[in-house]
Amino acid sequence: MTLPNYEIYAIKYAWRDAKRANHFVGGDPHDAAMPMDYFVWLVRNAERTIVIDTGFTKSMAEQRKRIFLRTPAEGLALMGCKAAEVKDVVITHLHYDHVGTFQDFPAAQFHLQDAEMAYATGRHMRHKQFNHGYEVDEVVGMVRLVYKDRVSFYRGEAELAPGISLHHIGGHTAGLQCVRVHTARGWVVVASDTSHYYEHFEKGRVFTTTFHLGDTLDGYAKLRQLADSEKHIVPGHDPLVMQRYPAASPELKDIVVRLDAVPNY
Repeated sequence: MTLPNYEIYAIKYAWRDAKRANHFVGGDPHDAAMPMDYFVWLVRNAERTIVIDTGFTKSMAEQRKRIFLRTPAEGLALMGCKAAEVKDVVITHLHYDHVGTFQDFPAAQFHLQDAEMAYATGRHMRHKQFNHGYEVDEVVGMVRLVYKDRVSFYRGEAELAPGISLHHIGGHTAGLQCVRVHTARGWVVVASDTSHYYEHFEKGRVFTTTFHLGDTLDGYAKLRQLADSEKHIVPGHDPLVMQRYPAASPELKDIVVRLDAVPNY
């Protein structure tokens, strides 16, 4: 069977200032700046369009002191994708920066791991260390969509469509998943927060907000198994993504990059 190829785009909608020590368990000896970018991802070909994650709102950016650039829906519109018409949205996990504008996708079916819903509504949310990345209203909003049969659940690995598969990793949250996509350059893995930065999976380091250290570290090996090479793994928040991949067009420089293209490193 010949698998279809897809285009993949990372769309930047916000960013924040941060230091290296903010991003590594155990801190970091270098007191250097390490900004964080926020993305949603668009996967498409002539037959199918899938959005990965839905970002956060302007009001949430103000609440959490992030620098807001555009709504995820506005970013998708720059690529000719209307959020209101999208049929499938993968939610890698239920943190505020990955599910926050789900209401802008009224026609969508949402695709989520069983373990993520159980984690976000279960006993561990008593603890600030784990609950600070979630917004109660957004988690409840997703529960309401369950009752409308608009959430499809998965347990582990699943084929969402020919050439697109979901893979439970865990670690950062109990139900975190990545997305494997077949492209003209081979299998690309949209890692989302299974590796926030290149440095995490390249050097075996772990982000500060983590539920299970062992699952995170084991997850790096799984990313490598799923991708055709390390250059086929795309981390979830690294500003280097915008430097290493070509812009979708000259007009969209520093806004949208094409991940199915060969990176320049």
